[in-house]
Amino acid sequence: MAQPHSDRRHRSLWSLTDINFSYGDQPVLHNINLELEHGYCTGILGPNGCGKTTLLDLLAGLRTPDSGSISFQGQPLHLWSKKQLARLLALVPQDFMVRFGFTVREVVEMGLHPHLHRFASPSRTDQMLIDATLQATGIAALADRPITQLSGGEKQRVAVARALAQQPAVLLLDEATSNLDIHHSLEILHLIRNRFHQKRLQVVAVMHDLNLASFFCDRLIFLKDGRVVCQGATGDVLTPATIESVYNVEAEVSTSTFTNSRQVSFRLPRSS
Repeated sequence: MAQPHSDRRHRSLWSLTDINFSYGDQPVLHNINLELEHGYCTGILGPNGCGKTTLLDLLAGLRTPDSGSISFQGQPLHLWSKKQLARLLALVPQDFMVRFGFTVREVVEMGLHPHLHRFASPSRTDQMLIDATLQATGIAALADRPITQLSGGEKQRVAVARALAQQPAVLLLDEATSNLDIHHSLEILHLIRNRFHQKRLQVVAVMHDLNLASFFCDRLIFLKDGRVVCQGATGDVLTPATIESVYNVEAEVSTSTFTNSRQVSFRLPRSS
């Protein structure tokens, strides 16, 4: 499991107070109160349709709550300009779509745009950053390929590369490894965790896989039916009782000496 930075600041990265959100007449999030702190990899988990992606969109400033308040780094989120947020936040969506035939390199270079002056071209240093990012995400061999010719998993790695090229202070992941095989999932998570340790990259990740979340995240937030069920350190909240309450399955949680993290086995409830 990734460990929190020992020198973390004692102020919130995000603070959410009494947040409610609906799509039209359909309520999605109810009375959300959260403090997301600096210095942790935080996972957001819960069943399909519980509001995980919507919560991530609210953190990114892509949606506005119906009521309540959100602050980012101590300032109301709505007071941050789009350009300021683009320099600080990078989002890797669940389904990364580019409909034009840009090359992989061109798509990754798009991550530089928030830092470039208008009409400026990437510098030699920028190009070296792109080369390093392509290599680190395992897509250097695809650099000249049109992105429209890639598989879903390859496109997802391009999305991660573009986000890392943006050099954000905070990386938001929306099921970023859902289209990847086991090897590439672990490779990407290791890469992000290394950035977390070495470059103080903050990470908030929506995840489905409980075992990957346990391996990757220091803190977990569980949602169900648009409400926070519990939040806290991974070792404290990843329990059979939590999993049964959130997912309606029976679970066994143990510590794996192989992965050095808590691992979950689960099954449907036995017939009474």
